[in-house]
Amino acid sequence: MVKNNKNKTAIVTGAASGIGLEFTHLLAKDNYNLVLVDVDYTKLNAVKIKIEKEYNINTQIIVSDLSKVDSAKHVYSQINSKTIDVLINNAGFGVFGSFSNTSWSKEANMLHLHVITVTQLTKLVLQNMEAQNSGKILNVSSLAAFMPGPMMALYYASKSYLLSFSEAIANELKHTGITVTALCPGQTNTGFQDVVSSASTENKINFNIACPNAVAVYGYKAMHKGRVVAIPGMFNKFLATLPRFLTRNRVRTIVRNVQDKNRNSKNNKVKSKTIKKAS
Repeated sequence: MVKNNKNKTAIVTGAASGIGLEFTHLLAKDNYNLVLVDVDYTKLNAVKIKIEKEYNINTQIIVSDLSKVDSAKHVYSQINSKTIDVLINNAGFGVFGSFSNTSWSKEANMLHLHVITVTQLTKLVLQNMEAQNSGKILNVSSLAAFMPGPMMALYYASKSYLLSFSEAIANELKHTGITVTALCPGQTNTGFQDVVSSASTENKINFNIACPNAVAVYGYKAMHKGRVVAIPGMFNKFLATLPRFLTRNRVRTIVRNVQDKNRNSKNNKVKSKTIKKAS
């Protein structure tokens, strides 16, 4: 990895656990000073203490619920005196259930986090990066971005937005010193699957599950190489191509069957379930 980053600063959202925590350690090893954002003060402060004990870097923590209005502006107001070299938009969560039965307040928070906060924070930090003509942005999307997702309709749609948004601004910034990467992992062994699935494990799909460290390392390398779309795992790369070769109806059916298998849902009136994404 890049080692001459002593005076450089990176921001990671959702930094207290999962993939976000793994990114935090990768950046710290490469001597980036850190701005870590999460809603959980206890976990975030524990990360700060551990990071500063293990690595000779400066770490600032910002406790913020990024699903709330103006949270991006709140975060940026606390770091805008710093030169930002890396932005990793990782925080996220999901809501499972039939769209007509899910909680709108939870979905509105999810959409605000995945769409509004990521977009606004990226815009604010990008202006900083353009002034120095350098920088790296990584948005954590999902394999879900490549297909519609019955029973998690808005989660899949919001991840599609993140992928499209990332690709578009990557093109706009092509001839600058700034790169944008969309990381699109499949199932990852974080708290996401534990919360969304039923208590029974007999119906769960237990193959092709990546560890968060492997996903973070893959995304981190892709970001430093300036890749626009990064899909970890050969099987996930194959799954991402399915909409090109199958009818959209067939893809929708496959995704729905996977959801039913993985979440143990018996019909389309499953109650809303918030999926805290430990990433």
